[in-house]
Amino acid sequence: MWNTFKSAILAGICIGIAGFGYLAVGGVVGAVVFAFGLLAVVNYKFKLFTGTAGFFKKGEFCNLWLILVGNIVGTLLVALLARTSAMPLQESAQKILEARLANGALRSGALAIGCGFIMTTVVKFARQGQWIPLLFGIPMFILCGFPHSIADAFYYWTVPFSFLGAHIGEVLLLYVCIVAGNFIGCNLTRFLIPDIDK
Repeated sequence: MWNTFKSAILAGICIGIAGFGYLAVGGVVGAVVFAFGLLAVVNYKFKLFTGTAGFFKKGEFCNLWLILVGNIVGTLLVALLARTSAMPLQESAQKILEARLANGALRSGALAIGCGFIMTTVVKFARQGQWIPLLFGIPMFILCGFPHSIADAFYYWTVPFSFLGAHIGEVLLLYVCIVAGNFIGCNLTRFLIPDIDK
């Protein structure tokens, strides 16, 4: 359990660094740079919520929430680093959060299904040594505005505390919906075709 938690923290750090790059660069280039995070996670075999949720077996469900918490801790560590940067990362992160809040928790959660589906698909191919889907899929979910629960955790931690504190209730509801949407998307093929992994 402790090894799983440490692996999840490291996965959160990878995604946090990817989010740092996206905030620093933005646009299409930033979306492409973000792919570094998942490349690192898959190659190191770290435990990422959205890279694990579509593959868990019976009896492993509780482990997913340990992984989620570890991922969130990892993103917090990178967010603290981001706060030392001279680049306007906090402002960029706030724009992302403002857009999520404006869209609403349920709509953002629905969009998160798209991210979950992409994540499980690209990880499945990457585990087979096929990396092209990952290199296209990661920028795709960012450019489509599909929320990724772990990247969003990094963005939210990076937002100025005054803004985060003023909207904490809305942010928590938003985050729960995004996590749920990611989980549904990660398992979409298994929901519709239960024997797909057999």
